[in-house]
Amino acid sequence: QVQLAESGGGLVQAGGSLRLSCKASGSIFNTYVMGWYRQAPGGQRELVAKITSGGSTNYADSVKGRFTISRDNAKNTWYLQMNGLKPEDTAVYYCNADLRAWGEGRSDYWGQGTQVTVSS
Repeated sequence: QVQLAESGGGLVQAGGSLRLSCKASGSIFNTYVMGWYRQAPGGQRELVAKITSGGSTNYADSVKGRFTISRDNAKNTWYLQMNGLKPEDTAVYYCNADLRAWGEGRSDYWGQGTQVTVSS
């Protein structure tokens, strides 16, 4: 059983910073891509950033230059450093992992979500 546990959400003023963390635990054989998605009220879940096991990154245009994704492979943990936050960044943020558990095929896993609220 693989589980993802997020932490680090909260309330911050516009221009402030937050750091989200996500740790994958369980019988993990290999991780491939780790990422962050978000879903605003009434909106669809969208990609924020992702990072491969080799360190290649991809960002949504709306967060380029403000957000940074990183990972610690040894700890099966990845992070989203969010600087210069804007009210439009307000959403529930979900971590995601494309990984293979022992005895299973490659699959997507999701965290429970953490609320990020940016006040103007």
